Amino acid sequence: MKLYRFLSEDDTSAFCHKVTEALSKGWSLHGDPTYAFDAANGVMRCGQAVVKEVEGTYAPGMKLGEQ
Repeated sequence: MKLYRFLSEDDTSAFCHKVTEALSKGWSLHGDPTYAFDAANGVMRCGQAVVKEVEGTYAPGMKLGEQ
């Protein structure tokens, strides 16, 4: 099955670390990153979709980050 996650974070090195950690666990980038202004908090935010092929059957209670 193919899993999908969307990672987001303020525009700091924390976002790069979050994406790097996912890549190191076998996730692959999916599409282009996004970058937008979060007016409610006054900061720029980044986002990146990642996907991963795993064995098994999908269940809504799965912790995707632990796969």
